[in-house]
Amino acid sequence: MAIEVTMPQMGESVVEGTIAKWLVQEGDVVSEDQPLVEISTDKVDTEIPSPGAGRISKIVAAEGQTLPVGAKLAEIEPAAAAKGAQAGRADSAPKLEAPTKAPLSVVPSRLQPAPARPAESAAPPRAAEAAASAPRAEAPKAAAAGDHRRYSPVVLKIAAEHGIDLERVPGTGFGGRVSKRDVERYLDSLRKGAVPAAPASGGGAQAALAERPATIAAQPATRPAAAAVGGAYNPPFYQPREGDEVEAFTRRRKLIAEHMVYSKTHSPHVGTVAEVDVTRAMRFRQTHKDDFQRHEGFALTMLPIAAFATVRALKEFPRMNASVVGDSLVIRRQINLGIAMDTEEGLLVPVIKAAEAMSLIGIAREIENLRRKVADKKISADDLAGGSFTLSNPGREGNLYGFAIINQPQVGILRMGEVKKRPVVVDIDGNDAIVIRTMMYLALSYDHRVVDGVLGNRFLYRAARILEEADFEL
Repeated sequence: MAIEVTMPQMGESVVEGTIAKWLVQEGDVVSEDQPLVEISTDKVDTEIPSPGAGRISKIVAAEGQTLPVGAKLAEIEPAAAAKGAQAGRADSAPKLEAPTKAPLSVVPSRLQPAPARPAESAAPPRAAEAAASAPRAEAPKAAAAGDHRRYSPVVLKIAAEHGIDLERVPGTGFGGRVSKRDVERYLDSLRKGAVPAAPASGGGAQAALAERPATIAAQPATRPAAAAVGGAYNPPFYQPREGDEVEAFTRRRKLIAEHMVYSKTHSPHVGTVAEVDVTRAMRFRQTHKDDFQRHEGFALTMLPIAAFATVRALKEFPRMNASVVGDSLVIRRQINLGIAMDTEEGLLVPVIKAAEAMSLIGIAREIENLRRKVADKKISADDLAGGSFTLSNPGREGNLYGFAIINQPQVGILRMGEVKKRPVVVDIDGNDAIVIRTMMYLALSYDHRVVDGVLGNRFLYRAARILEEADFEL
């Protein structure tokens, strides 16, 4: 019985995935747990391992295709069955006196010609690039005519966003299909001023301009667009010049951009700042720093201390630990604190699950565990899903304070500022005195649709006081 390879559940909030790249072909022999295909989701990119050993008898899903969780991607003929089929063919081969059509009925279907599978899909990258740059006359007739070309939702979405005629994009997927990677390669070619498989009438920068929507191509590069077309503003198009460095958006950067724009356009952000005296908190850290390093193997920083204070404040103000669902506010029982972490490819926000039950040392351990996963690129979709509130710590380099964008569908995000010693005025026995204290700003962004100013200010005030009092233990 064939083993099915299906789209796995890669996180509680992940409902679909896109086939980014097949790592095997039909007919390949694979071992159990061998990577078969690269999958992209809105959370992470990952490889799907083989559920068993055998031979790839059928690949169902094409590169660039977006499928729901549970959808069939491929079929594997188990190792025992594959060996039996090979043995059967070996035994029966000498008995064939002449080639006829009759024996084809017992030959496994994977050995029959597969006209829908183009040679370039198995070609090395350079061959694929050469095929992409070849004249359109050499492309398959079906692709040139456009009569039989079908596109996945993700390809159609990218084409609509960038105004691309998909008939001009060379397809390197199964049956000449245009994959997401083909579209991205085509866009990159436009940015560099060289359009693959473009008509001979244009070339270079002019071809790149001609490929863009007419409303954009017609605008001078130095003048802002004077009018909106179709109700949407079209920014002026800048044509890259010699010496410019064009850096295409990575997939993660595109997702971050989409999320940030969505959050700013859907949530009316309000920001409020508190000045926090963290002298006692820093003294607490200094007291336990050496023992912590010796027993835990990593440094105790202000981040877990601030995270612990945030969780305590969320317990007291549960409406800040909420999510907007349609026209309702869902006040969440479990505090899942997201911790913003920077990577070379962009920001990630892994989540500390059930933080309300953790001690300070427990939160510190979980932050370190997530940090190592991010550094080793082993973070999973589940690690990034389910956050109910977010804490951000951009670092110490000139960061006085700033307002972060809310991580949807949450209703608030707290951003730490730089910890710095400053002279401040304090009351000592009824008299004002100027003393040196360790200070930090906390900046809260909250969603004014569901959080009023009184609630936002009270939550921020409480988080600041918890840090100032340093009333906690490891």
